Amino acid sequence: MRAPAPAFAANLNEATIDAARAAIGAGLLDAIEIAGEVQLHVTREALVPALTALRDTPGLEYQQLMEIAGVDYPERVERFEVVYCLLSLTRNHRLHVHVGATEDTPVPSVTDIWPVAGWLEREVYDMFGVLFTGNRDLRRILTDYGFRGHPFRKDFPLSGFVEVRYSEEQKRVVYEPVKLAQDFRTFDFMSPWEGAEYVLPGDEKAKLPEAKGAPSPATATEVQKAGAAEAPKAPGAAPSQPYAKKDATSTAETGAGRDEADAKPKPADPDVVPTKGGGQNQ
Repeated sequence: MRAPAPAFAANLNEATIDAARAAIGAGLLDAIEIAGEVQLHVTREALVPALTALRDTPGLEYQQLMEIAGVDYPERVERFEVVYCLLSLTRNHRLHVHVGATEDTPVPSVTDIWPVAGWLEREVYDMFGVLFTGNRDLRRILTDYGFRGHPFRKDFPLSGFVEVRYSEEQKRVVYEPVKLAQDFRTFDFMSPWEGAEYVLPGDEKAKLPEAKGAPSPATATEVQKAGAAEAPKAPGAAPSQPYAKKDATSTAETGAGRDEADAKPKPADPDVVPTKGGGQNQ
């Protein structure tokens, strides 16, 4: 007997919110539906029990942790949000669990629920600086060793005074002061389409470029009049009379396969032996 097809995801949102409120209890701060998806906001203390309930409660059954994302809101008291994206294979449904954090308030690790969370928590720590208590290997994973700061923070500087490269001598990534080659400091950004009007030493007597909007040597009207005044040319004759094209004198000769006057019989092929059937494959 075939199992019934899962319901459309948007039709499960209301039932999911009701079931989540009953399963999580006081640890649930808010449950809303935004852009067709369910968002559950929980406290840090209730994060692990809430995710365990979402995984094990019948009617919810969110078996897989698909992603852990970080968001930075500098204007908030708790500027960071850690978002857990869950998937229920049984119900064909997804939801997001949000928890707030700061630089000094670690978030409980969920590696005991989903071991894959170890890598995902390292990404959030590397990009945002959020700490996770219980993660046994909380190291940077995307930036190189020795990197300072967290690139996905809104206040992270976009320019600096050092550049990074891989050193073959030291066999590692090294930081050095920025070195700007002088060849790349002569760009002319005022006229990118027409080019720069530089006068090199010794070229003072050379003709300077024409001013912007200068007329072309010949206008379109002048070119058209010159083409109309030109006398029509007669079609060229055949290169030689023997190779000129021969036209049929009547429609009865077209496609009839008649031999030309100077046609010769085709030579016989000694490898072809005619048989009784007359066919080539007989």
